[in-house]
Amino acid sequence: MVVQKLLSGKRIEAYRATLALAIPLIGSNMAHSVKHLTDTIMLGRYSVDALAAGVLGATIFIFLMITGSGFSIAVISLASNAEGSHKSWMVRRYIRMGCWITILYCFVMLLPMWFSRPLFLMMGQDSAISELAADYLLYAMWGLFPALILMVFKAFFLALVRPKIIFVSTLLGALFNIFANYLLIFGNFGFPELGVRGAAIASTVSHSLALLIMLAFLIRVRAFMPYKLLSNFLSFHSSSFKEIFSLGWPICAAMIAEASFFSGAAIMMGWINTSSLAAHGIVIEICAMVFMIYYGLSYAGTTQISSALGRNDPAEIKTIANAILELNLMAASVVITIFLLFPETLISVFLKENTPETREVLDIGMKILLLAAFFQLFDAFQAVLLGFLRGLKDTLIPMIIAALSYWVVGMPTSYFLAFNLSLEGEGIYGGFIIGLGFASILFYFRFRKKLSKIHLE
Repeated sequence: MVVQKLLSGKRIEAYRATLALAIPLIGSNMAHSVKHLTDTIMLGRYSVDALAAGVLGATIFIFLMITGSGFSIAVISLASNAEGSHKSWMVRRYIRMGCWITILYCFVMLLPMWFSRPLFLMMGQDSAISELAADYLLYAMWGLFPALILMVFKAFFLALVRPKIIFVSTLLGALFNIFANYLLIFGNFGFPELGVRGAAIASTVSHSLALLIMLAFLIRVRAFMPYKLLSNFLSFHSSSFKEIFSLGWPICAAMIAEASFFSGAAIMMGWINTSSLAAHGIVIEICAMVFMIYYGLSYAGTTQISSALGRNDPAEIKTIANAILELNLMAASVVITIFLLFPETLISVFLKENTPETREVLDIGMKILLLAAFFQLFDAFQAVLLGFLRGLKDTLIPMIIAALSYWVVGMPTSYFLAFNLSLEGEGIYGGFIIGLGFASILFYFRFRKKLSKIHLE
């Protein structure tokens, strides 16, 4: 009976539709994550100091990028809903105003990156590492513009269910980043040896390249021409701007809550020692890579549920949600198994030859990676449930849940376990488990409540 229900026609169709959308998105997200992953691997092979500085600088950059992506996520929900309602002119307005908000956000965020060195010192970071990390951000900050504008155009291709274009443009940018890192970090083939600055320059150029490739698809493919996304780009539409901002700022705030939770962990790791910060940088890169699976499913959920909401089809929303939750559980189970079976292998990839310095990083990394395995299930489910809620245009209460889970529960727990109970890095990751678990439970009950209201309507 259960098997028959699981393999019903609607469920199988939901699996197919979800995977058709999610697989290219997962590939795209992983390709994007590879940019930061290759920075970490190559900087780790350059020097431990360069790795620690790159982790610190990239933590701030990624924090600002993730926060700013809240507006593009709002555009995904709104554009998918408009496309589901067959309102192509609204899709154009949402994309255009999404670009406006994103560009304004990027200009504002240049300031903290420009003056990052005193901020790092105020946070108690090592002086030499702070100098290198600030140098990284001076070159990386210009990449914020193409990285976030690309996310807005990503909303358009998701609304039209064309995720392969997102994958191709992001993959080509990521491949370029690997080659540019090899040239600029180490100074190969006659290029200058720039260390952390080389990693920052490579990332900025690769973000720009990915955006140009996506725009080329937009201009050249005939199916996209009727939308005229680039026409009247300077024309302001106040109601669409306000709608994106109203839906997007709570998403940004929720992103801040979650991103600051992990960024705060990097700062606390720096208080312990450089090896702990370097080990955390490696583990968090591995976690960020596998999180792209859950994030791809989350994006697919936001897109499909927004479209179903535009068609006023609550039964389809429930079918989509169940299919994605089942796929998410399968993915998290595989990730947990790999983390538990191969911790040393995963950490060693990021380190050069065996030295006392790298051995210490490896030992710390193996311990915290095992703890990272335990929060995978919670991280996976909070990601997709939050995507469902955004698809239903529910962002304010989820923002409050995120702030409560990460700032009130998670971060103080990490600090208490790490420093009051002297568990150090393992304590910080214990806080991750508790904070993410708390968030996933509350998001689940919030989604059930919203879904029941839709059925009643």
